[in-house]
Amino acid sequence: MEQIAFWSLATGLLTAATAVILLRNPVSSAVCLVLGLVFQAALFVTLEANFLAAVQVIVYAGAVMVLFLFVIMLLDVKAEARSPLPWAKGAGVAVGGMVAVLGIPRLAASFPASHKTLAWGEGKSLGSAQELGSLLFTSYAPLFLATGVLLLVATVGVVVLCRRDS
Repeated sequence: MEQIAFWSLATGLLTAATAVILLRNPVSSAVCLVLGLVFQAALFVTLEANFLAAVQVIVYAGAVMVLFLFVIMLLDVKAEARSPLPWAKGAGVAVGGMVAVLGIPRLAASFPASHKTLAWGEGKSLGSAQELGSLLFTSYAPLFLATGVLLLVATVGVVVLCRRDS
């Protein structure tokens, strides 16, 4: 039963993530991103990390996606959907994807709690607010700070995209 639930949720998550990349309409991509975040929250529920699942839905699928949709509405959606994807951007995305696929597992393996395996029913206290906070600010502090830098870079990118040249 656990494997069926995992593989069905994982397949849905990968399908939604692929749709985010392949769809040309930014609003459709944002909706697929919300769907992917919901699938990820469901995976957290299977690990009995209910707090993380709730935060995933409330913060990311709720608040952050409202911000994304606001930014999308600032851009010219029709012009963005019609414009072709330049080959240089496609090559940059491919190189970045390869770096992420090769580098993230090595980075994650360097953290102390990375070798802990989780199974269905073992995560009784996993996902509580106290445990999540202590893990974020001790063992995973560099990743937590990197996420903040990533959000800052994304915000600067949005400002650059929304800038109108006279």
